[in-house]
Amino acid sequence: MDFKDYYSALGVARNASEDDIRKAYRKLARKYHPDVSKEADADAKMREINEARDVLSDKDKRAAYDQLADHVARGGSPDGHFRPPPPGWDEGFEFHRGPGQGPADHADFSEFFSSIFGNRGGMGGMGGMGGSPRGRYRERGEDHHAAIEISLEDALHGAERQLSLRAQEIDDQGRPQLVNRTLDVKIPAGVRPGQYIRLVGQGLPGHGGEPAGDLYLEVRIAPHKRYRVEGSDLYMTLPVTPTEAALGAHVRVPTPAGAHVDVSIPKGARNGMKLRLKERGLGGKTPGHLYLLIEIALPPADNDAARAAYEALAKATPSFDPRMNLGA
Repeated sequence: MDFKDYYSALGVARNASEDDIRKAYRKLARKYHPDVSKEADADAKMREINEARDVLSDKDKRAAYDQLADHVARGGSPDGHFRPPPPGWDEGFEFHRGPGQGPADHADFSEFFSSIFGNRGGMGGMGGMGGSPRGRYRERGEDHHAAIEISLEDALHGAERQLSLRAQEIDDQGRPQLVNRTLDVKIPAGVRPGQYIRLVGQGLPGHGGEPAGDLYLEVRIAPHKRYRVEGSDLYMTLPVTPTEAALGAHVRVPTPAGAHVDVSIPKGARNGMKLRLKERGLGGKTPGHLYLLIEIALPPADNDAARAAYEALAKATPSFDPRMNLGA
């Protein structure tokens, strides 16, 4: 019985990460799984990579296997043939088995595998993918991710939109190809930037009867002419006159929902002062707020009366120096 090099079977280095192993397995599986492969040795190759993935994707089995490989490298198989390891070689390792899994799950795995793990194999951290009694390739479809840009109005009120996407899929001959598709997307009211809309079953198809993956749409909100979005909060610049800022006033302000509200400008308001309209931002379980940023707008001195008014204001406030803190 020969010693099996599981790392070579997947084409990865011994220090490969879990993600490296997962990617290598999926690449080989797309080439050799019986549903699409034209390779003459597809079944045998699929069993081989299933077995390698089963061991290397379980951290405990992988650690035990690495320990055994080191033993073999130090001369544990002097005549070049692998012999079953001595009792207790795997002490301290726990091999996981998912619900409902038993010896039949590895019926097509090699004698080498059985000599090491016996009936204690499991599917490890990959969650039910791998060999079956018939060696059939089974795997849930991969999830896909995409971005969707919506208007602020859609985020506020919800909407239904059509989305066109280009995705890479595997054809019947196992070759990747770009496929265009159009999806109807329901946008929930109150959705926020960075949140995901999940479309169940709209990812890549599964294999061997397993379900398709999901499509996750990352929400982005297009720039708005009036409001700026930060999380669930909205910000709007509110222009006021010098008189309204100095003496205080009540002004009407539009809200994102379409209504207008009366807002009190406090006496002595300054540029950049922030006023909060509670729960007037994006909706949801925890509604955001609408913040009004005061911006003092100066009337133009474009006629005699306006110029006289500015001159009178300067005479009435001779000690006012806006550059006092500059130390000039």
